[in-house]
Amino acid sequence: MASTVLACRPRGLALARAVVSLFKLRIGVLIMVTALVGLAVTPGAALTVAQVAVLALSVLGASGAAGAYNQYAEHEADRLMARTRGRAFATGALPRHPAWLLAIALLLVAAVAAAWVALNPAAAAYVFLGAFFYGVVYTLWLKRRTSWNIVVGGLAGSFAVLAGAAAADPVPGPQAWLLALVLFLWTPPHFWSLAIANREDYRQAGVPMLPVVVGDRRAAWIVFASTVALVAASLVPLAFGAGWIHALGAVGGGAHFLRKAWLLARDPQRRTALGSFLASLVQLSAVLAATTVDALVR
Repeated sequence: MASTVLACRPRGLALARAVVSLFKLRIGVLIMVTALVGLAVTPGAALTVAQVAVLALSVLGASGAAGAYNQYAEHEADRLMARTRGRAFATGALPRHPAWLLAIALLLVAAVAAAWVALNPAAAAYVFLGAFFYGVVYTLWLKRRTSWNIVVGGLAGSFAVLAGAAAADPVPGPQAWLLALVLFLWTPPHFWSLAIANREDYRQAGVPMLPVVVGDRRAAWIVFASTVALVAASLVPLAFGAGWIHALGAVGGGAHFLRKAWLLARDPQRRTALGSFLASLVQLSAVLAATTVDALVR
């Protein structure tokens, strides 16, 4: 048996890809971008290029550590889901050895320490909290206990915004807190849309995601209501000094997401759920891009 497993393990470039896939870099890059937008909307000390690089890499590293730990802890459940059964620990492409826990811990410590030294303790604390909420609060404490799992777990993205803001000012201002609120409200309709599309996977794995608990139809209406709250929150910064460029991104991206969420609520099926999921990415991208440009031109 051991020789068979070893024979199936990747080598060379395939091994490198398997290792890189552990750290969920696509998600990490998105979280890193939110931290940089948090920095952009916060007046305060001007950071050097090196400090901006440390902020970006520390958030990316902490996110990668949390993502790798999620795969380490969830390897058995990942095997039961079509969306995740190809992950490296689930397939055995990488051995699930305790040494990985040490590597993950060292990566997180390095990320937090770099933020502490190059930026300030407040930024380092937010970097740590983002990883902690995803790796521990969501993965270990909530994912298998409650359908509210992703709501609380969504704070991971909010802490990235605050890490970026705290790099410029240890006490973030209203624009940063409002952007963190947008990230918090964005995560549930984004993830619940995907969960509706993959409800059977979650049911099979015993994960109480919202559509598994309340059914697709009710979950789809909750997605729509959550999207309304998200779009409303994305407009609040206009009352705190955000300009017309932010308004364009919030209204344009928000209208697109609302339309797709409405179609999902009226006809909950995999196709409309994936449409809502993709629209959530468009909405967030529009808000982040518009917010950044708006902050830079003001």
